Amino acid sequence: MRLRGLYAITPECADSAQLLERAAEALAGGVVVLQYRSKQADAARRLREARALAALCAARDAVFIVNDDVELAAAVNAHGVHLGRDDGDPAAARARLPRGLIGVSCYDQSQLARDAVACGADYVAFGSVFTSPTKPGAVRAPLALFGQAKPLGVPLAAIGGITLDNAPSLIAAGADLLAVISDLFESPDVRARARAYAALFDSRSTKPS
Repeated sequence: MRLRGLYAITPECADSAQLLERAAEALAGGVVVLQYRSKQADAARRLREARALAALCAARDAVFIVNDDVELAAAVNAHGVHLGRDDGDPAAARARLPRGLIGVSCYDQSQLARDAVACGADYVAFGSVFTSPTKPGAVRAPLALFGQAKPLGVPLAAIGGITLDNAPSLIAAGADLLAVISDLFESPDVRARARAYAALFDSRSTKPS
């Protein structure tokens, strides 16, 4: 699976139809990974939305990841799950999803990334790399972490406050994936914004030398 490019994370949305429409536009624009993240929906709605998003990703040959919930990921045949600090052990997730992708949030700590990879993580995420409208109180992660983590040999995701303006600095620092919520899904043209992010990865000027 290609883990380099725009990593879209779904916003909280009370309207399932609107959520799916926005996700479809993002995928059409070139999203490589789509993560379903919902903290407010009930279990039945989460299952319906996850199944629908999984189908959209399959049609676009994109990777579908479920945030936090290993059982939901298994139920909808997602490609994998993303785990935060309190979401369980990567090794336990690997046991439940033996062929799935396991992503782990490592915040501002390179040691967490080393531990996650040792436990079987397929990619790790650092952030908040900039001030995040989704999590304004999140700890800031220095861009130097991406260079430090390169020897781990797994894709590195950046998350938190990412915009088209600051995205090139993250790619230059060594980020393989840009995890974006607000700057993508709050855009008046989600497809065009996704396309603009995808284009950053095609530009040699933004790739580390």
